[in-house]
Amino acid sequence: MLKDKTALVTGSTSGIGLGIAEALAAQGANVVLNGLGDPAEVERLRARLADTYRVTIRYDAADMSRPDAIDAMLKSAIAELGGVDVLVNNAGIQYVAPLEDFPVAKWDAILAINLSAAFHTTRLALPRM
Repeated sequence: MLKDKTALVTGSTSGIGLGIAEALAAQGANVVLNGLGDPAEVERLRARLADTYRVTIRYDAADMSRPDAIDAMLKSAIAELGGVDVLVNNAGIQYVAPLEDFPVAKWDAILAINLSAAFHTTRLALPRM
């Protein structure tokens, strides 16, 4: 169904994002994984998905709080895989504390990852889709 299409799934080295990436690979999509993790474990994950589903699986460690890193990730996906057909903005972080104790730096990071990253990724991917 998605043969010869490419999906970029942010926050896809674990949890829901990984489940989405695997489901897309199972449908024949090439997938760009993005997220945090031990490099050796991420490589094992990438290789397992590629071997299991016989699709191209790339990993990009782009820092989703940085628009320039998001831009570089998209340019790399386009150069190596011919484009991005499916975008799943899944990356997210959480921090919980009473308001009076909530660190401003944590608030800024939450906004950057949970809100601004989705904006920038969509803004940069959409014209090329």
